[in-house]
Amino acid sequence: MNYEELLASRKDGKLNKTSLPIGEYYRQQIDGKFRSVVDIAPELNSNIKFCEALKAECEQNAKFTNQHILHFRPVMEGNDIVRLEMEQGQYQPLRQVLNDTPSIVAEPNFIEDFTRQLLEAVGYLHQQGVFGVCYSPQTVFLRKGDNAVLLFHVGSHYLTMSDPGQLYSGGMEEFVAPEVMSKGTVDNRCDIYSVGKLLQKIFDHADMPLELRKVVKKAVSEAPEDRYSTPDEMLKSIKRKRNTYHSILTGVIAVAIAGLCIALYFDMMPESTPVEFVKPAPRQATDDLIDDGFRPEELGVVSDGDSLVATERASEEEYQAKAEAIFRKRYTAAADKILSKIYNNSNMNVSEKNFMSQNESTVQELLKAQQEISAESALSPERSQLIATEIIERLTEQKKNALGGSNSRGIQKAK
Repeated sequence: MNYEELLASRKDGKLNKTSLPIGEYYRQQIDGKFRSVVDIAPELNSNIKFCEALKAECEQNAKFTNQHILHFRPVMEGNDIVRLEMEQGQYQPLRQVLNDTPSIVAEPNFIEDFTRQLLEAVGYLHQQGVFGVCYSPQTVFLRKGDNAVLLFHVGSHYLTMSDPGQLYSGGMEEFVAPEVMSKGTVDNRCDIYSVGKLLQKIFDHADMPLELRKVVKKAVSEAPEDRYSTPDEMLKSIKRKRNTYHSILTGVIAVAIAGLCIALYFDMMPESTPVEFVKPAPRQATDDLIDDGFRPEELGVVSDGDSLVATERASEEEYQAKAEAIFRKRYTAAADKILSKIYNNSNMNVSEKNFMSQNESTVQELLKAQQEISAESALSPERSQLIATEIIERLTEQKKNALGGSNSRGIQKAK
């Protein structure tokens, strides 16, 4: 026994009392356990057609296999059914849930799951050839824990009554289609109307989602032909509109993010300062002899630029020639002195090994002398190298020829 049941046991023993079309629903302690029961209204038990319809509903209810249908067992007194004992479980009318916790409507996926389960259960009843007629917060139940939809009353069994509308009073008539109240006509479309009215009632104090607004508006149309023909058609329309709105919302968010990124990009770009350009004043036209085919060369006139280039070139060539002359003179003397160290009578008679050693040191002296003299003469290394090679070859040939007759022994081979 929970806290609510404990409070109920201290009062009249009835918990969650709710008026139904055929009587009063409540939870009561029976044999030490709280069970859900429905007391049949006494005034209805005096109606023979109602009693027959109630027995037929009890027989058919036992055959339902859908998980969203509540089962019940009749309790007889004589030949009359005075009470219905509901199946065991923790469930309560939707009206009580909305009164106790109205915020449940805003919970994630509650409306989506509730609408889907309700329409699937209604579709199952239609397949069995019966119609609920009145889906109201009193006749629709929610199971505690997972808020699964549970249906109880099937109204189409009572069409044989002379005035079926007498079952729906105390505010339940607003959930019944107009054609049922006026003509007693019951079909798929009257249940569509009732489901639409129930969804409107749920959102009395909250904003209905966009995907439901147009669907519910069509479902509660006064003319039956303007409504959805089946619960499945209504459910597909809800899913289609929900997907459409989600796609549009995703697109809008993507565009907004792109716009924000572009705005941030341009905001971070440096600002350019506008520059005002002033158009130059027009020049006065002058006679230009060149435009008439005039050539200054014909008069022996040379531009200052050409004259200056020719003068500089001549001066540079003269300077280069002087530098080469100085280098030739100084390097010839230095090279002659260095080459004389190896090309003489005493050195020519030494061993080949000693001669090669002296020859290597002589090459190093010649190279060093070339670098020093070229730097002092302001002559480029490339040009000095060319002139030095020429001088060395010439001096070497002269010294070899001079020693040709006097060297009787020549360079001695190493033993």
